[in-house]
Formats: sequence, C-alpha cells, structure tokens
Amino acid sequence: MASTPTENEYQSLTFHPYNIILSLMMIGITALFVAFSVSYMYTRIQTGIAPIKIPNLFIFNTLILLASSGTMMWARKAYETDNTQKYQQALVATFALSVIFMIAQYIGWKILIANNLSINETVLGSYVWVISIAHFAHLVAGLPFLMLFIWTAYKRMKTPVSVLVYFSDPEKLLKLNLLTRYWHYLDILWIYLVLFFWVNYFFQA
Repeated sequence: MASTPTENEYQSLTFHPYNIILSLMMIGITALFVAFSVSYMYTRIQTGIAPIKIPNLFIFNTLILLASSGTMMWARKAYETDNTQKYQQALVATFALSVIFMIAQYIGWKILIANNLSINETVLGSYVWVISIAHFAHLVAGLPFLMLFIWTAYKRMKTPVSVLVYFSDPEKLLKLNLLTRYWHYLDILWIYLVLFFWVNYFFQA
C-alpha cells in the first residue's frame, strides 16, 4: 500500500517536487528577462537611439502589484490562524488587484501608442512592448491557480468540519506557499523592469 504523505513531507518545501518545478520555472523566466534586458542595452548602445521613457502609470502598476503581494501574505496569515472569512477575502482581493493591474497595464500600452511608441514604431519601443507583454502573460498564467484557490475556498469551506479539513490539508498549505512565492516573484520582477527602464532613461550616456 502506498504511504500517505505526512505533513512534514509537505512542509519540507526545499526539495519537494512542486518547489523544484516552480524554482526551475522562475530561473527560466529570469533568464528570459535578463536576455531581454541585455538585448535592450546592446541595441541602445550600438544604435545610439535615445532610451524610452516608460509611462508614469507603470509606477502605479508597481504599487498595485505590491498590494497584491500583501494580500497574498494576508491570505497565508489567515490560513495559519484558521480564519475562513479573512482567507477568502484575501484571495478575492488578490484577484481584484490583479485585474486592476491588467486594466492599468492596458491603459499604459494605450499611452505608449499615443506617444508614437507602438510595437512597430521604434526598435527600443518594441522591447518595452515585448517585455511588458511577457510579464503580463506570466501574471495571466498564474490567475487560473488563484481562481482555483478562490473556488475551492468557497466550495469546501461551508461547515466547521469542512473548514477544519481544509485548513488541516498540508498539500493545500504547500500549494498556497508556492502561489505566494510566485506572486512575490512577479512583483520583484516588475520592480526590476521598471527600475531598469528608468535608470536607462535618466542615466543615459
């Protein structure tokens, strides 16, 4: 008979297969954006084209992502304290902030177009589009998992017994930890990208 994973096995996150998969995925994503950054710098230096000034709205988007990381931490804390209502509210708040970010990002793209920086307009402008769209895509990729958490939280947390079972599930805690890590990673990645474009603009050679 196959043994049932113990709580300690799930809490030992470092070498859990789920964690290894997420870590490898984040390493790959990081390598992709580092390659984009290096290509942007190389193109800018070789062509002598003035760097792009990203819309100020992108900074507002950073605050939204920071807030969404905060709500994920709120969800994690609510899970630890077995607070059903706050747990559900935190997950919904994270989803709402993610939608707000996507709407704001779309507006930011409209600003780029209004400033004659469409994806086909300039070489450096195309980098801004590709990089921001790539980050946007990775956020969208995480939304189904967040939506699954929200659906499960409301579906399975209706009675005291079901709440107890939910909060006692070590696999659920593991997956919540992984989702929280991914959300923090997207936040850090976006901050890096905004700083990268702003430093290039204000400290151009």
